Amino acid sequence: MLNPLTHAKLPSWALLLGLLALLLLADTALGCPTCKDNLASDPDAANLVRGYFWSILFMMSMPFLILGGLSSYFYWEVRKARWQQQLAAPTE
Repeated sequence: MLNPLTHAKLPSWALLLGLLALLLLADTALGCPTCKDNLASDPDAANLVRGYFWSILFMMSMPFLILGGLSSYFYWEVRKARWQQQLAAPTE
């Protein structure tokens, strides 16, 4: 049987090792050199960067908006059904 204390230390050790590897290899994760040089030298590239910013922002917000919209819809449908049940219930 595994010792719980030894087993609990393994994930934190692996996490630290992964974080260290990420920090050491982050320099090689830059974008392609052609794009980087073009964006730095072209003043019209600011519009391209702005476009990337907005597209990323919209893509990241869509799951939250869809989930929030569906949750709101179901919430209002349940409230409406409960209200209709109260109206249909015979009063004593």
